Amino acid sequence: MEVRLADLSLSADPKSMTLFNYQHPEPTLRRTDLGIPLPASRPRLPTVLEKDSGTPDDHVPRDGRLIRLTGVHPFNAEAPLTPLYQEGFLTSVDLFYVRNHGAVPKVLDEDVMSWELSVEGLVENPYTITLKDLIQEFEQITMPITLVCAGNRRKEQNTVRKTKGFSWGSAGLSTALFTGTLLANLLKKAKPIRGAKYMCMEGADKLPNGYYGTSVKLSWAMDPLKGMMVAHGMNGEPLVPDHGRPLRVVVPGQIGGRSVKWLRRLIVTKEPSDNWYHYYDNKVLPTTVTPEQSAAEPAWWKDDRYSIYDLNVNSAVAYPQHNEVLSLDSEIQDYDIRGYAYGGGGRRITRVEISLNNGKSWRLADIDYPEDRYRKRDIDIYGSRIDMPDRDTSFCWCFWKYNVSVLDLQNSDSILVRAMDESMMTQPRDMYWSVLGMMNNPWFRIRIERGERSLRFEHPTSLSGPPGWMEKVKNEGGDLLNGRWGERSADSNEPLTPPPEEVVMTSPDVKRVFTIEEFRAESSDERPLFVILGEVYDGTGYLKDHPGGAQSIVAVAGTDATEDFMAIHSENAKAMMRDYHIGRLDDRGRLALQSKDDTDLPSPSRTEFLDPKHWTKAPLTSIRSLSWDTKVFTFKFENENQVSGLPVGQHLMMRVKDKAKGTDVLRAYTPISQTTRKGFLEVLIKLYLPAPGVVGGQMSMALDQLALNDMVSFKGPIGKFEYLGRGKASVSGKTRAVSSFTMICGGSGITPIYQVFRAVMQDAEDETRCTVLDGNRREEDILLREEIAALESGNESRCRVLHTLTGGGEGWSGLRGRICEELLRKEAEPVKGAMALICGPPEMEKSAREILAKMGWKDEDVLTF
Repeated sequence: MEVRLADLSLSADPKSMTLFNYQHPEPTLRRTDLGIPLPASRPRLPTVLEKDSGTPDDHVPRDGRLIRLTGVHPFNAEAPLTPLYQEGFLTSVDLFYVRNHGAVPKVLDEDVMSWELSVEGLVENPYTITLKDLIQEFEQITMPITLVCAGNRRKEQNTVRKTKGFSWGSAGLSTALFTGTLLANLLKKAKPIRGAKYMCMEGADKLPNGYYGTSVKLSWAMDPLKGMMVAHGMNGEPLVPDHGRPLRVVVPGQIGGRSVKWLRRLIVTKEPSDNWYHYYDNKVLPTTVTPEQSAAEPAWWKDDRYSIYDLNVNSAVAYPQHNEVLSLDSEIQDYDIRGYAYGGGGRRITRVEISLNNGKSWRLADIDYPEDRYRKRDIDIYGSRIDMPDRDTSFCWCFWKYNVSVLDLQNSDSILVRAMDESMMTQPRDMYWSVLGMMNNPWFRIRIERGERSLRFEHPTSLSGPPGWMEKVKNEGGDLLNGRWGERSADSNEPLTPPPEEVVMTSPDVKRVFTIEEFRAESSDERPLFVILGEVYDGTGYLKDHPGGAQSIVAVAGTDATEDFMAIHSENAKAMMRDYHIGRLDDRGRLALQSKDDTDLPSPSRTEFLDPKHWTKAPLTSIRSLSWDTKVFTFKFENENQVSGLPVGQHLMMRVKDKAKGTDVLRAYTPISQTTRKGFLEVLIKLYLPAPGVVGGQMSMALDQLALNDMVSFKGPIGKFEYLGRGKASVSGKTRAVSSFTMICGGSGITPIYQVFRAVMQDAEDETRCTVLDGNRREEDILLREEIAALESGNESRCRVLHTLTGGGEGWSGLRGRICEELLRKEAEPVKGAMALICGPPEMEKSAREILAKMGWKDEDVLTF
């Protein structure tokens, strides 16, 4: 049966290049009488949240209801449990939980269908395929799948003792209809060879320890019954940025960490993945291994026996809600206890049991399996086949309900819930604490507090609002692992558990006291200082190794980071802070940070406009269009004799007020005006403005609202590279000789390249050679073309400029295609003293770096702006 457009407005030709409308991805599916759960229509999120402005995720719209678990960045969040449960079987995209290790890759609409995935390794037929071809060549299917973070319910473990992971509540799971093709189809085309055992996966999210990657057994990936798929659609829409736009893996029945987002590579191998994140994440180490031991003995992480794949059986209570009060004066005589349960590996939940007498006896709850309704419908939706009628596996959560009399609740002190799957595996009574806090699944317990004429219910923990019963027991000195959920019997002589020893974050040898002026003057992006509990810390030594990336530290430079730091970090991380402790802030400084006082602005009488510590303002005096989406903004200094103060090769920060929201938006840019020009600053900016179904860029929309004479704030310089002239450059403060530059750029990434190229070409005595490789889609997208041609003229012996287009018209006589390995091997062979400078879209930068590394370029000779 084919569901027609008139029925659902969702059908499409299965061989269509779009399936979904990638240019205008408005959800069109509405509820019908088809007998299967379908996602509700939702409005498109219009803007980026204020919290994400100035972070690498400033292009990602998000729902403000999501509870952030790791501060502002990186973004990890779950929905409040009640709204999640109320949405029913399918979770809206906006409330779907998010697990990001770092920044979300930015993929423009026009690049979605050309997104490339390589299938390589131990295969007879390695190949690379675009998303467009993947949709056209392979059968498209849709399945309901529940994804669950392995850290679901981790806050319970963190309450017993802090693990290395941040605190998830019991809503670290969500369900959606995923559309794509089976992994088995892609692997069959590649034809794995004998000896291949694993399928490794790698995403495009660049992290401190490389790109995120992991692996599963090849036999699982080749088995269609396992349901592993490469998905490009979610609830009838293209994937959104937080969920892997434009392509991801979805592994039903296994922990969410195996479902790699922003998928770029599938590698068939003999051994499990050697990716850093495969080794040091998603493991349940023996409960005897302490955080300190796991750090000192890395062999624990290399033991694949402790890796986790299939989810374990788990359940939680949604109603009664945490802190819900049931009045005994009402006429209500019974109450529906409700919640969810799920199993792993495709195993079905066969029973959910309730106990009101601390586990002495159990009662069976009623279970609803919405997933089963899909097995009865042989229909096509979203231009794909529902791949459920022939499946016996269960890949989704189920809902349970137990009707209990209010009198029974009055006579009980708790509600206990446990689930069992078809292999007779059931939730344990007691917690298995482990160093990462994963796969936590003991009986879910609700404590009942009896008032004079009411009952109040407490969940184990709470992410917001009043604490849960576990948190209260811990604060009162109870032993949460004593077999009685930390509670002491009336006649017990059991001693109270001493409170845990507070981790010391300060060094006794540090005596310095900072004033607010000293703290601000010494803090910068290169040396980020921040305050925790009134103490000053220097994050410089941890910039390269921080799990959340350098941006997480730089973002709090010069601020009080107490709240986010204390909420997120483990005992190990807190103990490490002693090594970064450099002093404390005086009382006046603490007050200034709390009040956000920032009156000590630089004087306009200075010879340089920019200041690295403070924001300086300049009015917008003109706007000049270079193309349909690119403009040059000119700003006038207050002092007409000032120069920008920006070294060649460095950037500045711009802060613009979004008039519609009343919030500030920050971005880094490289001006195109001469660094020696007095009185003015020119910045070339490519604008990403909203269109029907397309979310505009936050800075683009703020700039589009600017009127002449509006004030904009600037700060800088920032950046680790500086061209000193005549074959000398400085990288991270170290001077080096440069014989030649290979400059690789795309789009507006030309601006920092242009700045260095101009500095070399304008100096007749500079013998440094430059090769510029500039990639764009169309001829009209080539920016600063005339300016670069003018610099090239007369300097042909010192430079070579090549433009290549992926979509040039018939009149284009230059190079065609992307900046690829063939072009780089021809134009960018590594030689002594050479440096490569790269700036452009993230995928172009990633590809160029990988190709240069393959060609023999050393990492220290390749710099990405």
